[in-house]
Amino acid sequence: MLLTVNNLRVSYGNIRALHGIGFQIDEGEIVCIIGANGAGKSTTLRAISRLVPVEPGTGMRYMGKDLLAYPADRVVSELGISHVPEGRRLFGNLTVMENLTLATFARKDRKGIALDLDRVFSIFPRLAERKTQKAGTLSGGEQQMLAIGRAFMSGRKVMLLDEPSMGLAPLLMTNMFEALEDLNREGTAILLVEQNARLALKFAQRGYVLENGTLVLQGPSQALLADPQVRRAYLG
Repeated sequence: MLLTVNNLRVSYGNIRALHGIGFQIDEGEIVCIIGANGAGKSTTLRAISRLVPVEPGTGMRYMGKDLLAYPADRVVSELGISHVPEGRRLFGNLTVMENLTLATFARKDRKGIALDLDRVFSIFPRLAERKTQKAGTLSGGEQQMLAIGRAFMSGRKVMLLDEPSMGLAPLLMTNMFEALEDLNREGTAILLVEQNARLALKFAQRGYVLENGTLVLQGPSQALLADPQVRRAYLG
């Protein structure tokens, strides 16, 4: 198993955001977590990235290693877990090329970096056209492409995606998920958090349903798409 999470508990002050959830991702899988706003989806990704503290009793293992022993910077540089946060969080005053280059700060394999850069530009040719343009002047769709490209450049064993479809027009959304499928076919496991439940379940092989910090359902995506509870609550 690539990533295993057990009894994940996270609190913000007196408010508990996650109530001991557990899930797993195998190598090469696409897994989604769906749920309403405030369910704890983003907190789950931030906990895996070590951006928020977890409570005692939480267990997270990645490729047999104790994930809790790694600070956030080493999660990226040593383990190859990259995170595309909600809102993209790009360096708006830097160019496309500078954003992509910064993501390789911990890498020493120059040949590999060059190959990955070529791959990003082949997947997202729009970025190649805008290499010298400042990230803050890109369209929303282009910024999302850059955020994913940056994650690809930093390490791509696992990619954590937080609401990648947010604010995108339907055509751009389709192109985005086709590009992500390409990355997955090349070996990148993907954990997707997405409020668009139908889109997420069509994209992923397996899914988890999160409600108020608790996992209430899990299973193959096709089974969840057909589940009456999921259809009533999330699919309209």
